[in-house]
Amino acid sequence: MFQLNAELDMHFLDSAMFRMGVLATLRSRVLGGSVVGVMITASHNPEPDNGVKLIDPKGEMLDPNWEDIATELVNVSDQELEEQVAKIIKENKIDVSSQSNVYVGMDNRYHSPRLLKAVSDGVIALKGNVKEYGIVTTPMMHYFVVATNSKGVYGQATEEGYYNKLITAFEKIRGNKLENDKYRNYLLFDGANGVGARKMLHFIKRMHKSLNVEVFNKGDGKINHECGADYVKVQQRCPVNMPVTDSNVRCVSVDGDADRVVYFFTDNDGIFHLLDGDRIATLVADYLIDLVKSCELELSMGLVQTAYANGASTDYIVNKLKVPVSCVSTGVKHLHHKALEFDIGIYFEANGHGTIIFSTKAKQSITKAADLGDEKAQTFLLVIDLINETVGDAISDILLVETILHYKGWDVNEWLACYDDLPNLQLKIKVQDRNVITTADAERVCLTPVGLQEQINNIVLNYNRARSFVRPSGTEDVVRVYAEAATQEEAECLANDIGILVQKMAGGIEPNLVHPNKSFQAHF
Repeated sequence: MFQLNAELDMHFLDSAMFRMGVLATLRSRVLGGSVVGVMITASHNPEPDNGVKLIDPKGEMLDPNWEDIATELVNVSDQELEEQVAKIIKENKIDVSSQSNVYVGMDNRYHSPRLLKAVSDGVIALKGNVKEYGIVTTPMMHYFVVATNSKGVYGQATEEGYYNKLITAFEKIRGNKLENDKYRNYLLFDGANGVGARKMLHFIKRMHKSLNVEVFNKGDGKINHECGADYVKVQQRCPVNMPVTDSNVRCVSVDGDADRVVYFFTDNDGIFHLLDGDRIATLVADYLIDLVKSCELELSMGLVQTAYANGASTDYIVNKLKVPVSCVSTGVKHLHHKALEFDIGIYFEANGHGTIIFSTKAKQSITKAADLGDEKAQTFLLVIDLINETVGDAISDILLVETILHYKGWDVNEWLACYDDLPNLQLKIKVQDRNVITTADAERVCLTPVGLQEQINNIVLNYNRARSFVRPSGTEDVVRVYAEAATQEEAECLANDIGILVQKMAGGIEPNLVHPNKSFQAHF
């Protein structure tokens, strides 16, 4: 995703968007006229920011080779633009007379309409076909692209088609019994003042009261400002303008473009509890294991995480659920690619961005069982319809979580009781050049500066059940530090120790420490 502050450099962003329209047109031509999507959004970032996400025909993120092409195209001068486009056409043997089709959507930031026009102008400049969807969520754009390219097999490429597919599956699974044991049909929804709030209101109108949702942060405030999934995850607190007056009530937050989701609640003592992407992944895995066993199917299942996943969740998945776990580098494209290796691939980042992918073999096996009258297999097919396999989809994920909790008859406390999270902390260390730090092994091991990893290992040994890694940010000149340990005090001290080390070895400018003067003596 290309991203910058729109208030600071709107002219550059206009130009970048125009070029992404050009790129999407060329990409579509390379792929025989298949629809390519362009989504204008800055996702979980502040309202003044904006950016663009390109969507390949199967709903995946842009091919890595074309990411390099995109980077070169967006950085050439205006005078070099025509020459650069000609170079792309020549190197990729593109027939400029062939058909191309581009879908464009945007979030509800105030500058998005201008940027959408810039993208469309880029498509038109190369005589491509463009369809504007207006204000939609990022997952909806992925859905529209795949629905069209699958010729309707995945669904109808309209907003109504999207709503209808998810709601029909959800309501058929749930049936007339809206509550079950400790599960209550009531949910508080934080829309982050983004497009997800608008679309959830559309869902509510169409859902025949099958899910009782109360929506907050509908759009009266700034997008993602003191609200939304990222705020709740990082700050470990309830969003503003969302009165959580009753204890143990399920609450949920999505981000500005509705591709991330986290649950949370406050207990009887007023203590905040987060149910993040790790918790969602374990809940989903447990449910799908039960479906696979009930249908007596031989299907491989795997769960994909990043190094940010809580160590307790990994232990639970491997030792309790007996599901293999793969760790990949940060970024949804890495998780999605790895998940494709399984018949049922589950991936969620801790920030709440994730989904489930089913192989052709899995779908054929489940369909065959359903055709033979297996009721569990018929439910399984509805579950697949409920999931947006193309990308993390906050609203789809919410409907899936609600389906599972309803099935189990669980409240939030029973969900939370599956395992105890290890306390953890994340810091940012400002540096002059983040590229001095390079990593390997899914960003868990530092290669440079030489000696840094060895010293990290030595520090970690001083704490109980400890783990820590550092990685350069992908978007700003900071180094990110993650620390995890048996207690909150140990996690804080470990983070400080690693932060000071990184500051010394990587040319840190400003350490962002928790308790700068605090020291801790580990006890074994």
